[in-house]
Amino acid sequence: MRNHAYLHIASGLKESVKMWKRIVLTLLLVLSFSLSNPDVAKAAGFKSFVDTADGYEFLYPNGWLQVKVANGPDVVFHDLIEISENISVVISPVPDDKSLKELGTPTEVGYKLGKAALAPPDSGRSAELVNASEYESEGKTYYHLEYLVKLPNQQERHNIASVAVSRGKLFTFNASIPEKRWRKVKGTMEDVANSFVVY
Repeated sequence: MRNHAYLHIASGLKESVKMWKRIVLTLLLVLSFSLSNPDVAKAAGFKSFVDTADGYEFLYPNGWLQVKVANGPDVVFHDLIEISENISVVISPVPDDKSLKELGTPTEVGYKLGKAALAPPDSGRSAELVNASEYESEGKTYYHLEYLVKLPNQQERHNIASVAVSRGKLFTFNASIPEKRWRKVKGTMEDVANSFVVY
């Protein structure tokens, strides 16, 4: 009788272990799915912006607002409280349907972008390219660029940009932050810039 009771308990324990293994496996599957799912962005404090007409998307922080800018970037968002913190996307034609690499190396493109957009002649601004790198995502080449920008009033800003070419257009995603706030929001802004994709 005792042996029968022990066998019954042992069998129950085996079933319990199997059940827990199934639960752990299910949780791992759910976790791995959610990490690749945009809904996780919401939990991490981000919202998603998708422009299907122009073919790009990115994440932006909760609490940021979209603003309309006439004759300017395709889209602009800024922080609700720190209004001077902003992100934008500019779309430009690419001459002769060139690829990003045909436009130049990350450093060359970064230098041209700094001179043409961040600190054009007679603007009183200066833009120092402090980092330039290249990465691939889903078959597309992106340049990641980082600048220190000085305004005419001597205030300093930190800009990071993600640049890509798609369908004969140059897409420039730019995040601009006052230098005094950069350390605090650096991780968030890098996540936002790295989330930018064209298709």
